[in-house]
Amino acid sequence: EMSQSEALSLYRNLFRYGKKFSNYNFREYVLRRAREDFRLNRNVSDPSKVAALLAEGQTNLNIVKRQATLSSMFSPEMEYVVEKRKSG
Repeated sequence: EMSQSEALSLYRNLFRYGKKFSNYNFREYVLRRAREDFRLNRNVSDPSKVAALLAEGQTNLNIVKRQATLSSMFSPEMEYVVEKRKSG
C-alpha cells in the first residue's frame, strides 16, 4: 500500500536527518519523538487520518532538515558525558 511505503520512507528520513544534529539533546529528542509518534499511530487505518498524519510528518521532517543543517553550522566543540566513548 502506498501510505505504508510513504510512512516507512518518512520514518527513515526522520531518523536520517535526526542523527545529523550535533547537539545530543536535540538529536535524542527528534529520534525519541519519531519512535513514539509512529508507535502511537501504527494502527490508524482511516485513510483521511493517515493522510493528515503523513502531511504532519512531512512538515516535521522539513523542520528537522532545516534545524539539523543549522545545528551543523553552529555546533559547539563540546561533547556531553553520555556521548563520550570508553577508551579502556
